[in-house]
Parts: sequence; structure tokens; C-alpha cells
Amino acid sequence: MDTLRVLSIYEGFFAGGARELHTTVIRELHRGGGHLHSVLSLHRAVLRESLLQTIRSDARCRALREVGIRVATLGRPAHGADPTSFSEPEIASAARHAARNDLILSLKEQPLHLVNQAGFPERPVVVCLHRSDPQNQGRALTALLSVIGAGRVAAVVCCAESTRDAYLRAGVPASLLTVVPNGVDLARFRPVSARTRRTLRRDLGVPVGAELVVFAARHDGMKNVPLFLAAARDFLERRRRGHIVMCGAGMSLSNVDLCGQLDRAFADRPDLLRRLHTLGVRQDMPSIYAAADVVALTSSSGEAAPLCLIEGMMCGAVPVATDVGDCARIVEGRGILCEPDPAAISAAWTEAIARRSEWTPVLQRSRPQFCHTRMASLYAAVIDRSAESRTRTGKGALARAL
Repeated sequence: MDTLRVLSIYEGFFAGGARELHTTVIRELHRGGGHLHSVLSLHRAVLRESLLQTIRSDARCRALREVGIRVATLGRPAHGADPTSFSEPEIASAARHAARNDLILSLKEQPLHLVNQAGFPERPVVVCLHRSDPQNQGRALTALLSVIGAGRVAAVVCCAESTRDAYLRAGVPASLLTVVPNGVDLARFRPVSARTRRTLRRDLGVPVGAELVVFAARHDGMKNVPLFLAAARDFLERRRRGHIVMCGAGMSLSNVDLCGQLDRAFADRPDLLRRLHTLGVRQDMPSIYAAADVVALTSSSGEAAPLCLIEGMMCGAVPVATDVGDCARIVEGRGILCEPDPAAISAAWTEAIARRSEWTPVLQRSRPQFCHTRMASLYAAVIDRSAESRTRTGKGALARAL
């Protein structure tokens, strides 16, 4: 069989778990030789969480190009373009990219607005979903159901059971839905020696003996930053050696919204902020997780299988999370699932730190379960099956099967 040519379409390049994970998957498949991957980004830059992020500066884009994956863009600006409408030159450009490939991967639903345009070539589409709240994705769900109704979708890959359940309720046929659990590169995300850990903490400006909680998230409503900050205040008040690290898009003092939330949470205790470190987007997340005692998540909605929890666990940090998406499955037996209450979360962080040595061997034993090569092989099976099914049956038969 000839090498399968696969085009991934992104809304844009910016820091986030879904793009990090998709980069890991297609790098692995491209290097394996069975697929020839390329990427088309709708936008040349994206304004998210008060941060302008460009393709040129994006770490994921660089990682793709390092292994020979071609990355192109339609050149849409960071804001102002209607996400559901495309010019004739944009459609023509996208059509040329698609025509050179055998199959399309859509990272989330948003690129399907382009796939739905008249003039886009008939290619089997595999949609990769990474959230558990389709009702909050605006017109993206409509685009997904439309492209399914047109018979273009060969498969829908869900990163979590909660994703599959949510999209099944939203009207996606069960026959299309496949769960492929998230995984990470275990060579990158791993525990370090005590000596290296001390060095990492000094580099972060954190005392070697600190009780360190890491919150790796973009500054978005679904992440429930006010709840996290309320828990952080309680923790820092109670634990004199406690330190907090916040990193991700918008997690810096250049974000006016975050500054306002910090002011409200610590209004009468600004001294505590000396032990709260806002780092923004970082390219050295394995080092930050390896320096931590706890990886925290306080989301209220939308999560599926949060990559931050898996990455943190694989580096030896104990996960403490609210019960959203598949967090219960990820954390069970490896950390603490807690109520969305500041005092309860703070107490859970303290317990996790006290019991860290107890959970360390458990986290070590769980590493094979979260290996990225296992995840990539499952993606490959879905892609290959989708390509073979469309070749065998044609679009019309697939549409009738739906």
C-alpha cells in the first residue's frame, strides 16, 4: 500500500493541551513512515487569553517542522475574520492542500467550517475532539453535525469517555465515535533525581524545601481561576513553606484580568503574593512539573482528559482535581479528587504533599498506561481504517450507513 498522505487542519497555533497532544501524535506517525503528514492552519496568528501567538513563535509548529512535517497557513489575521465564511482565494488554497492528501484530520470542530465549503475536495475526514461540552462550542457543533450529515466524516476520535458521551448526546452517531485516551512522551515527562529537582526549584526562584503546587492552565473561564486563587490563599496562609506556580497563556501579570483576580483574592494579604509565581507560557513544562509536589486542576466545565494532570503525574507530581470530564478516571488511586471548595482543595493539596512518597510508586507503575506510542498506534488504526473504508465503500455508501 502506498504511504497514506494525511492533512491536519488547525484553527491556529497556540499553547494548549489539544495542540500539544495532536503534535505528539502526528510527529510519531510521520516518523514511523506509514503516513506522510502535513498541517494547514487557518490563522497565521491567534489572540487568546490576552496573548498574541504567532505560527513563527509557536513551539508546536517548530516541533512539527523538525521532523519534516510541512506547515502552511491560509494567512487569516488574529481577529476579525468570520470563522464560518471564507473567500474564494482561501477556499482555492485549502482545496489545493486537501487535493494532495488522502485523508483530513480536523483538530476539534472549528476547521469543519472550511471543510463544509463548496469546492473543498471530497476526502474522508477524521475529527479529533478534546472537550466535553459541545453545547458551549458555539457554531462548531452545527458544523460537525452538518459535515456528518453530508457523509464526509469517517470517524470521530474522542480523547475521553466523557467526550464520547457528550457528543453522543449531542447527536453524533455512536458508530463514528472512538475513544483514544491521551498519552504523553515518557522520555520528556519523567521524574528527576533529587539533585536535579533542587536545581529546578532554584531556577524557578522557589526554596528547595518548599511545598510546591503547580497550576498549568490557560486563563479561561472553564479553568475557574478564582476558585484556584481562593484555594491558593488558604494554602499559603496555612502552610508557611507553601509556594504556588501558575503557568500558561494569560497566567502572567501582563494579563489585566488576572491582576484583578489576584487583587481581589489577596486584597488584605498582599504579602502572600511573594510565594505565588506567575510565569505565563513556558516551553519547559517537564522541568516545572518535575519540580512540583502537586499538579492542580480546578476546572468547572469543558475538560475531557486534561493533559496537565497526565504530564504532571508522569513527572512525579500528585494530581489533585475537581470532578470534571474524565478527571476521576485519571486521578483514581493516584491522587485526590475533591469538591470545588477552596478549603477542601487547600486541604487536599496538603494531604497530597504529606502522602507524596506513598503515591510515587503508584505513579511510576502507571507510566505504560499513558505512553504516547500506545496512543499514536490507536490513532493510526482509526486513520488507516477510515481511509480503507472510504476507498472500499465510497462516500455514498458511508452516507447511507449513517
